[in-house]
Amino acid sequence: MGNIGFTEIILIIFILIFLFGGKKIPEIAKGLAEGIKSFKKGLKGDDKNDSSTKS
Repeated sequence: MGNIGFTEIILIIFILIFLFGGKKIPEIAKGLAEGIKSFKKGLKGDDKNDSSTKS
């Protein structure tokens, strides 16, 4: 059960398209990418924006 093959990936993609529709998937991917970027910034401790706004 550890390996996911090409057939399973295709099946997952078709299910996602069926559930969310073709127009909604890019919006979901963009939101996910922004969330990951924000999470990585939080782990690094980049608080440059916070310190500049506290004048």
